[in-house]
Amino acid sequence: MTRRELDAAGITDPVLRAAYAHCRRLNARHGRTYFLATRLLTAARRPAVHALYGFARWADDIVDDVERDATPRQRAAALRRLEEQLAAGLRRGTGTEPVVRALAHTAAAYDIDPRHFTDFMASMRSDLVVTRYRTYADLEVYMHGSAAVIGLQLLPVLGTVVPRAEAAPHAAALGVAFQLTNFLRDVGEDLDRGRVYLPEDLLSAHGVDRELLRWSRDTARSDRRIRSALRAAADLAEGVYRKAAPGLEMLQPASRPCVRTAYILYHDILRMIEADGHAVLHRRAVVPRRRRAVVALGGAARVGAVRLRSRVLRPGLPRHTAAASKGLR
Repeated sequence: MTRRELDAAGITDPVLRAAYAHCRRLNARHGRTYFLATRLLTAARRPAVHALYGFARWADDIVDDVERDATPRQRAAALRRLEEQLAAGLRRGTGTEPVVRALAHTAAAYDIDPRHFTDFMASMRSDLVVTRYRTYADLEVYMHGSAAVIGLQLLPVLGTVVPRAEAAPHAAALGVAFQLTNFLRDVGEDLDRGRVYLPEDLLSAHGVDRELLRWSRDTARSDRRIRSALRAAADLAEGVYRKAAPGLEMLQPASRPCVRTAYILYHDILRMIEADGHAVLHRRAVVPRRRRAVVALGGAARVGAVRLRSRVLRPGLPRHTAAASKGLR
């Protein structure tokens, strides 16, 4: 599958192909929902999505490198090196680190604004020192770099049927909605890393503070105040999903099944959290495999319909022309 994707994208250089393949493996290993949705894209677009994910994952792993006992100073130094490699890679269109090499190629191929990567790295740096967010406005500043810009990076790859500037706020909102969902799902794991992403003003409005969260995590006991605060956080995420939803129809038809599938599956995580009694401090909410399969099959059916419609609209294309245009459908 990797070879077919790289061939479809016109990536022929062996070193560059290896860099993209590395990013694809990172996506497959760590981004189950993301990777599943990406498979619904045309083969020509997938390598770029893998590159964007692979770089983001690499940076995130540096920040959260606690399993190998890396000190904060070591993590900061590693992130600094990656940022330097990124800046050089974006200037030259290549890089020494595989994730940077693939990202630089993708950024040049799709003319992605380099500020989106600068903003992303700023949020990664903040994760090394910031462990709390007083208000949602404070959290929004962080999420712009850590989530909104991911949607903006992807937009040129996915393509739009409206001016890109019109679709951009919805793409940014979708990135934020996904991240808010992750914050809810991973609140216990983040607490173990010393971070609380849920805004303190939201928590305190329901009588919750870090100490109560720590008590619940350590004792595996629930508390109505925590459940109430988590419901409020889920309601906040729901509002962002509603803001993102109109953007789905602004994407090119070939990209809609992929993004719609990711939208549904991430949104389902919120429903699973509620169904599990908001017990995220004690266990991770997971969308059942059968549900994931049903949603993916629905996405595959929509992909087939888009491709069939494309053939019907262009019945007179010679065989070689149709083959060359596969990446545009």
